[in-house]
Amino acid sequence: MNIFSGNSLWQLVYQSDAVSKFVLLILFGMSVACWAVFIGKLALLHIKERQFRNMNKNAQRAKTVTDLVDITTTARNTAPSYFIAKNLAFLKELSSGSFGQKIDSYDWELLERNIDNSIDAMLAHNEEYIAILSSSAAVAPLLGLFGTVWGLVHSFMRISETQVADIATIAPGIAEALITTLAGLIVAIPALIMFNYLHTKTRALEHSLILLADRMTFILQQLRGR
Repeated sequence: MNIFSGNSLWQLVYQSDAVSKFVLLILFGMSVACWAVFIGKLALLHIKERQFRNMNKNAQRAKTVTDLVDITTTARNTAPSYFIAKNLAFLKELSSGSFGQKIDSYDWELLERNIDNSIDAMLAHNEEYIAILSSSAAVAPLLGLFGTVWGLVHSFMRISETQVADIATIAPGIAEALITTLAGLIVAIPALIMFNYLHTKTRALEHSLILLADRMTFILQQLRGR
């Protein structure tokens, strides 16, 4: 495809100066990073979403702490089983190695804090690297704008050097400006879409995690001392 006075897009990039090439290189790196984060997190969140959906179904049928242990053992090596097992291990420490022993109000408060901390830790892990997408969506247009201004400056500099304001003189600078602007939008628009989509997925996963925590807390109420 030929554009802009017979020059191909790649020729325009090749003929641009070092600053414009550096901006394009940064934008290319940001695009690669965004797509890598999106694909990786999307696959991971999809797996966790299925795991929590199955675990919540099983947890709704659980009535005792033994049932919780059983479903955790059945679904081992999954995110929800790790969450339950971590809190059951903490409970076991509080009850001196036995799940059948009652715990007092102080120990129950410690258990609730441990559950909340576990939720926060898992949510933080789910949101890891997603900030790259929001940052790229915000920074990429600014880099494109910088390239635009730089290209226009080059156009005026060429006019000053040649004392001629024809299309052949200003065309290269305008080309640099348009290419970097286009590249910035190509990076920013998908990054914003990917960030919003993953943010929605993480919020849905947070809801599933809180449901599981509430069900586990309800079952563990049996061990709370009066």
